[in-house]
Amino acid sequence: MVDDHAVVRDGLRVMLDRREEFVVVGEAENGLEAVAKVRELEPDVILMDLRMPELNGVEAMRQIRAENSEAKFLVLTTYDTDEYIFDAIEAGAKGYLLKDASREDLFQAISAVHRGESLVQPRVASRVLDRLAQLTRQAGQAAEPQLLSDRELEVLQLMASGAANKQIASDLTISESTVKTHVTNIFQKLDVNHRTEAVTKAMSKGIIKL
Repeated sequence: MVDDHAVVRDGLRVMLDRREEFVVVGEAENGLEAVAKVRELEPDVILMDLRMPELNGVEAMRQIRAENSEAKFLVLTTYDTDEYIFDAIEAGAKGYLLKDASREDLFQAISAVHRGESLVQPRVASRVLDRLAQLTRQAGQAAEPQLLSDRELEVLQLMASGAANKQIASDLTISESTVKTHVTNIFQKLDVNHRTEAVTKAMSKGIIKL
C-alpha cells in the first residue's frame, strides 16, 4: 500500500486484514519509499496513490516497471481528471479506483488486477471513453470490418463500461469461464494483451461506441 496519509493506510490495512484472500506485506508513504519496498517485498499487487511528496505515484510506477515489468498496480486516489487517469494508465496501472469506491469494489479490483485483468471504476471508464471518442472523431478514422462475433461485441462493450468478468457473466447470463474464453478471443482478434488496450483499440477502430 502506497499513500502519504497514515490514516488511509491504517484503514486499508484493517479492511484487507479481515479478508482471508489478502495479506498486506508492506506500506510506503511516498513514491521513493514505494520503489524500495517493492524491490524488497515483491508484492503481487501494489495499491498506489498518485499525489505524494518525494516522488508521485505515476513516476513511482514508471521506476518500478523499469525494474519489474510484471508489477501490477491498482491506483486508489481522489483524482479523476484526464491528466491523472491517462498518465497512470500510460505508466502501467491495470486498475483505477477513486477513494469513494465501496469496499466490495476495492476487493473486486484487487482480485482482478492480481489475475492480470484491468478494471476501472465506471465513472473513470466514462472519462476514458469520452477521451477516446474525441480522439477518434478528430482522427476521422474509418471503421474497419467487424472482426468480432455478436457475443464478443457484447462482452467488449461491457468491458468498456468497467465491468469485471463476474459482472459480465451475470449481465449476459453465461458462466464466468465462458466470459474468460470470449475475452481471450477478443484479445487474439484485436492483437492486444489487456482489457484497457482492447477497449482503446476497439474505440479507435469504431468497433464499439459509447
